[in-house]
Formats: sequence, structure tokens, C-alpha cells
Amino acid sequence: MTAAQRQTRATTADELCREAYAASAGPAAGVALVAVGGYGRGELAPHSDLDVVLVHEDDAAIGDLGHTLWYPLWDSGRRLDHSVRSMGEMLEAAADLRVALGLLDARHLAGDPGLTLRLRTTMLADWRRQARTRLPELKAMTHKRHDVTGELAHVSVPDVKEAEGGLRDAGVLKAIEASWLVDASTPALEAARQMLLDVRDEVQDLAGRPSDRIAPEMWGPLAERFDLDGAEAAQRHVRSLGRRIGHLSRLAWRRTDAVMARTTGEKGRRTPALERIAPGIALSRGEVVLDAGTKPGDDPSLLLRAAAEAASRDAVLAPTTAARLVREGAELPVPWPAPARDALVRLLASGPGLLPVWETLDEIDGIETFLPEWEQIRLLPHASAIHRFTVDRHVVETCAEAGALIRRVRRPDLLLVAALLHDIGKGSLHDHSVAGEPLARKIVARMGFSDLDAEVVASLVRWHLLLADLATTRDPDDPATTAELLTHVPDAASLELLRALTEADARAASPAAWTTWRASLVDRLVSRAGQALGAEIAQVTPTGSLPVPDAVRRDPGAVSVEITPHEVGATVTVVAADRVGLLADVAGGLAALRVPVHAARAWAQVDADGEWGVSAWEVPDAYLDASVVRERIRRVVEGTQRLPDLPARPEGELPPIVEVRPDASRASLVLEIRTSDRPGVVHRVLTTLARLGLTVASAHVSTLGPQAVDVFYVQEVGGVRPTEERAAAAAHAVRTALGG
Repeated sequence: MTAAQRQTRATTADELCREAYAASAGPAAGVALVAVGGYGRGELAPHSDLDVVLVHEDDAAIGDLGHTLWYPLWDSGRRLDHSVRSMGEMLEAAADLRVALGLLDARHLAGDPGLTLRLRTTMLADWRRQARTRLPELKAMTHKRHDVTGELAHVSVPDVKEAEGGLRDAGVLKAIEASWLVDASTPALEAARQMLLDVRDEVQDLAGRPSDRIAPEMWGPLAERFDLDGAEAAQRHVRSLGRRIGHLSRLAWRRTDAVMARTTGEKGRRTPALERIAPGIALSRGEVVLDAGTKPGDDPSLLLRAAAEAASRDAVLAPTTAARLVREGAELPVPWPAPARDALVRLLASGPGLLPVWETLDEIDGIETFLPEWEQIRLLPHASAIHRFTVDRHVVETCAEAGALIRRVRRPDLLLVAALLHDIGKGSLHDHSVAGEPLARKIVARMGFSDLDAEVVASLVRWHLLLADLATTRDPDDPATTAELLTHVPDAASLELLRALTEADARAASPAAWTTWRASLVDRLVSRAGQALGAEIAQVTPTGSLPVPDAVRRDPGAVSVEITPHEVGATVTVVAADRVGLLADVAGGLAALRVPVHAARAWAQVDADGEWGVSAWEVPDAYLDASVVRERIRRVVEGTQRLPDLPARPEGELPPIVEVRPDASRASLVLEIRTSDRPGVVHRVLTTLARLGLTVASAHVSTLGPQAVDVFYVQEVGGVRPTEERAAAAAHAVRTALGG
């Protein structure tokens, strides 16, 4: 699909409308048939509506013209969005912002061309006259739409029209341009818009209906139609268009806000055209530019310094300035000079100002001038559903999150550089942590850091997933867990850097990846490792043993259930006399209520009165009733509660992985299970272990997106570690129970 095909569709529709107008005996004066919106722009997709208005003079008598006009159009099979309005009614209707935007593209079809011209002139004049009140309304409406649809560059099922960076945003930029307040339209915008229109046309053709959403199965066919190398290349192509339009949109809105903020009093003041803010760098109307007489070729660090100045001030890095620095700037020597290295660190530490400046650098191919490895991850889709951004955007978000944590570490510069490089190995055929380690070492050395610093950053890149993995899938209180962590993190300084990088990486991934629950598990393990190193790494709230309620102490059959709401759901804490199968019964009670379990920990407590089973379950429902949960657990224990069957594994889905980790603990058999998250998985596993007569000393349940990672520390009754034969039998039984 091309612009020529869209024009052909529009021309065919125009002829149909003119014939219908003539057949209905439409007058030549005082009445006009006008195309608006996308049809007004002549950009009809394969399944677009014909959006038309029959406009007439306020005193014109048109009788039944509207009815006689629409019937031939309906009979043709075309989808029609139509209305009949006088000129006065058009002005009233334009109070609706959506109507006003559509009328900016009004185009004459039939009838009185003078009336159409007057309509266009009136609407444009009205738009310009009211721009200072209507643009804030348009901005609010645009942001509300973005909140619903997400970003075209990142959402899994993008809407090429409504998403941020989509065709609707390109139209908004044209409306800003029409206000005459800001020059928002550029050749780059129009080129991206035309290519995205091509995508929209192909999506509708593939769907066979007026849909603008790209379903996952469409990426392959889109790649074929655009002669691209596979579905991933198609994603990169479409998402790059969305990113470009989104960036230009954010830039235009910042400039619009700056214009709107200038009051009449400020206009009268004399302000310097350039305010010098650093050697060779100046500020002009909120945008960072080059100072008069600055020669880009004289300073290889100038691009990074200008970017750092813009980001730290949350100002715009003028795109023309950035492009000139890329075009004329001196190449960075190896190793980098100190000013370039310092500017990069300051850029990465700039917080909210980082993303827009980084986007500008990306759009003008500036990042490759100092980090050529960036191209490998640019616009790379994430394989994990837990991530809300493409890999490159995730990296920038991680840097922004790390910038908020720099006061917690002794080497903030290394934390920020590690955040920038932690996923640099993605896009290769190997584990990205393994592939990223040598890349990071080479890049950091090129930046001019010492060999020791390069080793620290390379190690952080290699093991940036280790802390979260151990904390959520191992028992933090088991000495073997601490020992495994310290095998790869040899000193306190590295441990605090890894702790901060872990948090930044998780926060940048999605809200579900860093909850209070996960933070407490990570901090518990860091605290244990810090004690082993003889250092205080972080302020950690001691968890210790939970108090056993008196009712449970008095009655061996009693079960205590407490529910504590929090920001993302609730924690369900269950305490009862410990026994084989207790944990399975609790999991069964929650499964009976069809409550999803996002995470869980379970452990045994021993005191003078006996042994107690304690479990804490993270669930999304903050309104659970403790008495209802307690009743369901009782019915599971009695065998009177019917439990939901574990759904069969869908065809084509990978089988569950059930593995024994022999070195993870000296006292217990550690069983690690990775499977697609389905209702009843935890209950099925625990029931299987209970039937084998095995007890669960502690359990660590974790769900990230569609993937469940559950780890169970299993013992024989009496606390004995199972033999290898029993371990193999347990793994086989669990695998069978899960449909493997």
C-alpha cells in the first residue's frame, strides 16, 4: 500500500460522492458536501469510513436533500459517517475538540466551493484565535488517550492510530502547527507519518476490517509485505516510526508549553538571545544550543557535555544543534578524555531529564558516536512479558532509576555505567549476561576507566540477575544461598552496587517486578551477605519469626489467617501447627477461591510449645475476608472442598522444568520448578510432595508475567535430607503432576 493507492481510493470515493450529489439534485449555491478528517486529507485506508458533512447556509432550505444524498452512498456498500449542519451549527459543533480537529482538514467534494472555502477559513481562524485555550485541552485529551493505549514503540499489541506515537499524534502535531504558535511539522514527521499510513493500510488489509491494532501473528506477514527480514525486523520498523513521532510530539508539546507560559509582561522584557551556561554551550528559550563562535571540531566531548547540560536542567537539547555536533564534531579518542567520561556520568545521573535528551541523541544517530554497541539493542523487543519497554528504552529507564539510588553506593559512577550496559549483550545468540560481560569490559576501558573499575562493571553486568534470582528462588536464611552469592560478589562495595542495580533494573521492567515483597527478600539476603562480609550493606527491617497466636497454641487443629492490605494487593499470613500437607491445604484453600498467588514464602518455626508452620502469600485481592479463607482451608483439610482441576497444558506450550539443585542447600533437597503460571500449580506440587511423605521446610513462590518459578526446600519427616533416589522420585512425580 502506498500514498498513490490511498489517493486512488480517495479519488474513487470523491467521484461516488459527486455522482450522488448530482443525482439528488443538490444545488450549486448555498450548500456544499465536504469531506473531513482522514477522508478530508485524502488518506483513505482499505476499510476507512467516508466522513462527510452536508453544510448549508443558515437560511437555506435543503428539504430532504440529506436523505436522498445518503442512500446512494449506503447502497454502494461504503461505510458512511455523515451529518447535516448549517454554518452556525458547524461553529457550535466545533466546541467539541474532536469535531474541531476534523474540520481543520475540510475538503470540498460537491456543491458550492465558496461555502467550503468559507468553512475552512472560519474554522482555521477560530482555531488560531482560541489556540491558547484549546491547546491545553488538546494536550489533556492526548495524555488521557496515551494512558489508555500506551506507546506504539513498546506495547505488545500496538494500535498504529491511537497509541502514543501513532497517526493520531501526527494529526495533533498538524493541529499545533495550524495554531501558528509553534513550528511542529517537519520533513521527518511527514516521512514517518506516510510510512505509518502504509503500515495502517496493510494491517487493515490483513485483518479484513477497519482495525488499527497489530496482533502478534501479523508481524510475519507485515515483514513479507514490506520486504523485511522477519517478524523482528517488522517490529523494529513499526516501533521506530512510533518512537520518532512520539519524540517529535513530546518536543512540540514542550515548545508549546514554553510559548504558552510567556505572559504579556514577560514579552516586554528584554532577555538575552543566548545565556552561556558552560564552555561552548548556551541556553536559548529553554533549549541548549552552541554558544556563538563555538567550533564543534575543537572539542570531542562537546556532544556529551551539551547533552549533560540539557538533561541536568531538564531542558531541550535542540535537535539542530545535536545534529550539527554529530555531523561536525571531533571523534572521541581512546581512551576518552576525563571531560567526556564525566559528562556521560552526569548525563546518566540526570533523572527525569535523561529520557528526552537520550531520545534526541537516538533520533540524530548521536549515541553511536560514543557507544556504537547501542545499535545491537536499539528497538530490540524483550522476550519476557514482564518488561513494558523495548530493550534500549528499558536500559534508559534503568539508568533513570539508578540515578535515584546513587547516594546509597560509594561508586555512583560505576552504578550508572553498569545500568547503561547491563543488557548490552542482548540481541546475541548467547545468554545476554555472559555475552555482555566482555563487551562491558571493553566499553568501560574505552571510556577511560581503570582496569579495576572495568572489572567491577563487567562483573555487575555478568551477575546482574543473580541477587534477584537467589532472593526469590532460594531461602535467604540458608548459608548455602549466601555462600553462592558471595562466590560472585567478593566484597561489600560490589554487593551494594549489585543491590542498587537489582532494584533499578526491576523498577525499570515493571511495577510487578519490584514490590515491597521482593524488596524485602532481596534485602534479607543482602543483610545476610553483609554480615558474612562483616559490613552493613543496607538498612533492612529484621523479619525474624512471626508470633504464634494464642488460639493456635491452645488448639493444635486451629488455623490463624491474617490479611494485610498493601499498595498492590494483600499479604495472607497463615499460622498453624506444623504437619505434613499443611502447606498444600493452604494452597488448596486459596485455589478454591481462585485467588492468584504472585509470590509466597513458607517456613517452620520451633519454640518451647511445639513446631509451627508459617506461610505468607502475596495476592492481588486486597479485599479478601480472613474468615472465608480460613473456612476454605478447613474444608480442604476435611476433604469436603472441591478444588479446581489444573488446566491442561496448551498445545505447543513448553513442558514444565523440574530440577533438583543438589548444591543449593546442605540440609534440604532443593526442588526448582519453572512452568507457565496456571491456577492450581502450587497446590498440585505441594499435594504431590505430601503424598510422598515429604515435608516442605520452606517454599519460595514467584510469578513474573506468565512464568512461575517455584522453589521448595524439601525434607523427610524429622528434618533429614532426602536421598538421591528419593529426590529423583520426587522430581519425576511433580513433573508428571504438572503434565510434563
